[in-house]
Amino acid sequence: MTSALPFRWRSSRRASSASALLLPLAVVWASLASRAARFEPWQARHVAGARAATLRGRRSSGGLPWGLPAPLPASPGSSPFPPPPPPPPTRPLPAATRHRSRGASPTPPNPRTHSAPRSRAPPPSSCTQTMADKKEVAVVDPVQAEEEKKKESKEADMLPKTKEDEEEEDEMSEEDRKLKETLDLLVVQVMKTFADPKDDALQKSALDKLSDQVRSSTSSMTSVPKPLKFLRPHFKEMKEFFAKMREGINKKLLSDLLSVLAMTFGQKDGRESLKFRLSGSSVPLSSWGHEYIRNLSGEIGAEYNERTENDEKVEDLIKLVDEIIPFDMKHNSEADACDLLMEVSLLDKIQQYITKDNHARVCRYLLSCVDYISDETESAKLMEIVATAYRKCGQLADSLRVAIKLNKQELVREIFDESKGLVTKQLAFIIGSVKFPMGDIEDEDEELLDLIGNEPLTELYGTLASELDVQEAKTPEDIYKTHLADSHSNRMQRSRPANVDSARKNLASSFVNGFVNAGFSKDKMITPKGSEWIFKNKDHGMISAAASLGMVYLWNTEVGGNEIDKYSLSKQDNIKAGALLAIGICCAGVTGSMSMALPLLQDHVEDKNDTIKMMAILGIGIAYVGTGNEETSTDVLLPIITLDGQTMEVASIASLALGMIFCGTGNEEISAAIVDVFLAATETQCNDSAAIYMCLGLGLLYLGQGEECEAILEMASAFENPISKYLTITVETCAHAGSGNVLLIQKLLKIISEHIEDEKLNRHQSVAVLGLALVAMGEDLGKQMIVRSMDHILQYAEVNVKRAVPIAFALLSVSHPDVVIMDTLSKLSHDSDQEVSQNAILALGIIGAGTNNSRVAGLLRQLSSYYAREANHLFLVRISQGLLHLGKGLLTLDPRLSDGLLVSKSALCGLLTVLHSSFDMKNTILAKRHYMLYTLACGMRPRMLMTVDEKLNPIPVKVRVGQAVDTAGKAGKPKTITGFQTHKTPVLLAHGERAELASDYYKPMTNVLEGVVIVEKNPDALDEEG
Repeated sequence: MTSALPFRWRSSRRASSASALLLPLAVVWASLASRAARFEPWQARHVAGARAATLRGRRSSGGLPWGLPAPLPASPGSSPFPPPPPPPPTRPLPAATRHRSRGASPTPPNPRTHSAPRSRAPPPSSCTQTMADKKEVAVVDPVQAEEEKKKESKEADMLPKTKEDEEEEDEMSEEDRKLKETLDLLVVQVMKTFADPKDDALQKSALDKLSDQVRSSTSSMTSVPKPLKFLRPHFKEMKEFFAKMREGINKKLLSDLLSVLAMTFGQKDGRESLKFRLSGSSVPLSSWGHEYIRNLSGEIGAEYNERTENDEKVEDLIKLVDEIIPFDMKHNSEADACDLLMEVSLLDKIQQYITKDNHARVCRYLLSCVDYISDETESAKLMEIVATAYRKCGQLADSLRVAIKLNKQELVREIFDESKGLVTKQLAFIIGSVKFPMGDIEDEDEELLDLIGNEPLTELYGTLASELDVQEAKTPEDIYKTHLADSHSNRMQRSRPANVDSARKNLASSFVNGFVNAGFSKDKMITPKGSEWIFKNKDHGMISAAASLGMVYLWNTEVGGNEIDKYSLSKQDNIKAGALLAIGICCAGVTGSMSMALPLLQDHVEDKNDTIKMMAILGIGIAYVGTGNEETSTDVLLPIITLDGQTMEVASIASLALGMIFCGTGNEEISAAIVDVFLAATETQCNDSAAIYMCLGLGLLYLGQGEECEAILEMASAFENPISKYLTITVETCAHAGSGNVLLIQKLLKIISEHIEDEKLNRHQSVAVLGLALVAMGEDLGKQMIVRSMDHILQYAEVNVKRAVPIAFALLSVSHPDVVIMDTLSKLSHDSDQEVSQNAILALGIIGAGTNNSRVAGLLRQLSSYYAREANHLFLVRISQGLLHLGKGLLTLDPRLSDGLLVSKSALCGLLTVLHSSFDMKNTILAKRHYMLYTLACGMRPRMLMTVDEKLNPIPVKVRVGQAVDTAGKAGKPKTITGFQTHKTPVLLAHGERAELASDYYKPMTNVLEGVVIVEKNPDALDEEG
């Protein structure tokens, strides 16, 4: 064995410099690695093996401590490393590898993707080989070499193909070569210049053959067509020749051909395809294929916009549009047709092409575009086209929904009058669920009036509870479930003296009892005979305790009226006031022919006691929310909106009640009366905590009215009082509720970013935060963007702004416990700022309202232990627990209904009243105005699907319930739900869920299965299984 290694360090006895002695091991290895990186892979492995052998030899022979090798003697200009050994003899690469390497760069193969042949491996790491040993390594076994060759070929085929490989493999076949030669000859024939015009026939023949080749290739666009690929080198020459051609039919034919070629080879944004088409012949566009028409449609839209900006003529473009639209509508490209017509502002033309076969796809796509149209006029025009299309195809229920979204009472009335039989009853159910004001309908059948007034709701709700077996009444203790939070730390915390007095605890139990047993007409606390529960509350607590009776008898006006009436005769003013409010709650949304709210309450509107007076006014507002009942304004409530002889609180409650009744109508008489009050009010009166309800009342009048609020905004901006900003932002955000107005959102973000320390001057910033959620709540994409913006506000905004963020989260996700929002609210519920944590606790109850969500329930139980000694926080935790189990999980507060198309203005009225109260919670909900929580009754509705027969009797029908799928813009009949389960009605529908009939045995009167749906047997169906 030789005593020297290729990289062996010399003996440490030789002279060496001090720097070499102190060279660290890491530096030595780094030098080795950098040097090895420049070698071939086998050389790198050789270095690694030599290094390992060196260390083994040094450790065995005894060297420097920690296994460090002795340094080499240093000499000027010399390297401590000997040169690398010469590479082993090379041999030719296998055929497969040689083929794959053709045209590739000379860089060594990547060791991760390419395994070098074993015969090229470096010598063993013993590094004591002689030259004879090295020669022996070069000897290769033929059998082994053949196996290696096969392995290399297989590995080479498994490598990803490069561009050069694809070009190499894409060698033209005999057929492709013949096609290329044919096309080249035809191009030469086309580009000949004939002196005699009689020879143009030869040129025309060549053009026709060339066009036929291109037409046949455009029938399928799964890959680049061969003719287009082979004509690419000639495109520039053909354009130059076209410019020199004399006018005639051949030039037009060539122009058509160039128009198709420009689809692939044209200049970017040059619109050459459209340019050549306009100068071409009258050959039908459909002959060139679908992809060509799509490309041409895009260029037409861009050209139209440019010409209209320059006031140029567009008749030639319109002519092409008229040719494209029938082709798109015939070939299931309704979305492309709608896009093109919207680009050229001719969407009205779509009406003549809508049929019963394609109307659903067209209307669905147009409705999905509404949220992305900034101009409200264009948006309204688009929805009118959709409503007309639905009416044309006999889908009156869908047409009615669009008319309600347009907020056009005359159109709703026309559609309602046009319907007949069971369809009319179904439309009445839809109108009643939205609480849309129908105006004077005295001539209608009494049965239809009851359906519009939701009279059958209590009976159907009872049937739902009976089918789901949840009729048994629950107590607040059943909801609190304190035994589940009975940990050691909680027991220790409860053992300390608490600040929660029994009156506040009983008040919370009154709310929870009312919310949980809402609509069931029985409970275990108030309705039993001889109950003394109301008297266990003190002072103003009696108002809410008595009013909870109306929540228990929700919608059951026959039984509830008699039970509540006995408390309205009480000698205690607070109990009497609570009973009047209970009457309004009991009649919330039930305004049929036998409505009892106005006759029972209007006599108490002029009462001398302000508390009784306000509860009667608020009761009327809750009972007739969204109906636009003229009797309530002219004679009863409107005269009260004044400061002459009464307080600001009474006038504010009256303004709020009228705003709820006439929400979204823009009633000028009421708005003028409210503005007059603000003009006459002093600064002290405007700073009253009740003044926010007057601002909200004016905002509700213009709910969803858009730009119609401009006149009021100008008047409000003229106020010198600081509340003018609060009023202005409230009205503007309400007017654009659900519109997704980007400019308004930017304006609100700018307002939020201002730094204002004075609490009297920064109240409007809280409304701006809530306004962000209110404007963006109409569609899902806007909601996601606002949630992200809220995270930034929490990080960088002032404290007064951060207090409104939980309220905004609540409005964005009503009755929808979104995990992201839930986690954020859970963190905020432990915030050091009391108002932030209080708003977060209430928001948890709103996002989980009626869902029985176990995660929210767990969070609230933890908070009840965490805030066991905080009276206000614990009160809000109890309220949220009651909302979570609203109606034992059968009710919802979600304002979005009818498959997300509509937003219930009545539900928004109740939500906004509670959320605005939360801005100043210590003076409202946590003080004497806790009764404002009952305004949530305006938006309560069963989250059910109930099928009934012709006589409105419930009938079980098999339905599939699953997550809704957006099918806008998809051809054919795609599935509308996913992950479905089959049930028999009645069933509950959660947020984002959709239902469809499992068979065609029954035929529904509406396409959207939600709420109460009338069905009839399908005469063409064989059996119930379909």
